[in-house]
Amino acid sequence: MMPQTLDTDTAWNLWKTRCAATPPAAFAFYSSLLGGIVTDPALMFVPADDHLVHRGDGVFETIRAVEGALYAMGPHLERVRTSAAAIGLRVPMDAEAVVAALVATVRAAGRPDALIRLIVARGPGGYAVNPYESRGPAVYIAVYPVSAPFMQKHPEGARVRTSAVPLKPGVMATAKTCNYIPNALMKKEAVDAGVDFTITFDERGFLGEGATENMAIVAADGILRTPAPERILAGITMTRCAALAAAQPDAFGLRGVQQDRISRADVVSARELLIFGTSCEVVSVVEFDGRKVGDGAPGPVAAALGQALDADMRGNAAWRTPVF
Repeated sequence: MMPQTLDTDTAWNLWKTRCAATPPAAFAFYSSLLGGIVTDPALMFVPADDHLVHRGDGVFETIRAVEGALYAMGPHLERVRTSAAAIGLRVPMDAEAVVAALVATVRAAGRPDALIRLIVARGPGGYAVNPYESRGPAVYIAVYPVSAPFMQKHPEGARVRTSAVPLKPGVMATAKTCNYIPNALMKKEAVDAGVDFTITFDERGFLGEGATENMAIVAADGILRTPAPERILAGITMTRCAALAAAQPDAFGLRGVQQDRISRADVVSARELLIFGTSCEVVSVVEFDGRKVGDGAPGPVAAALGQALDADMRGNAAWRTPVF
């Protein structure tokens, strides 16, 4: 059966009906192309000819709103600009304008606790691969639900296996671009295998990262070790937790904090294996590739870091940008 050509009113009514039949994925959406914020899910769109859509040509950040404030705004804005510069993409708004748009969109959503996706896209203009075809960059912001941190939902800890997806090379690893096919395949691996996360190792056997998470170990000598930054996206949650631990290692039962290359043997022999992420926060891994991590129970360092991060998100005024 050949599809029919729809007139504008028919197409719009069909689209509105479809959107109304499913729960909205976001509470509010900002588009620099529209020049404002919408709360009707039917209007939360990105043009199909935006190179973000058909080439993954853009960069993004996921920011956390906690009790009415945006957490770690400065590091997130710095990373989005660094990532954009790495792929030759101009951010069409200055930092003050981006913060104003973020705050206004969260206010329109009316949610003091939420996740906020900030996207800088190459922009619409056509369907070729040439980025200069775009008429100019665009900014999109979506405010959407945040779930409870992983350990609150799964106090027994996480099961992890090694991913078969190759680690990203060079700037594809260190810039937070919207080209996330490898990441999506890693998550698919985890779901298909019935585990919580998969993690990568580079060609030399050194620890990489998860689909959207950073990894670290507590070594047998009591050192919290985070991976060297050459082949990973240095996550803000991991970086912040490492800084908190480095400031008072004794408070976390540590002898120190170190950034270096971590081998598979190091992971296997670790006292604890930790996962960090904006959404999952701090996760304790209890099983890696079918073998117990440590004594097979969630570790004390992960628990202490999780508590410290939660306190920092809720009480560190220097890292909170008020919204409400």
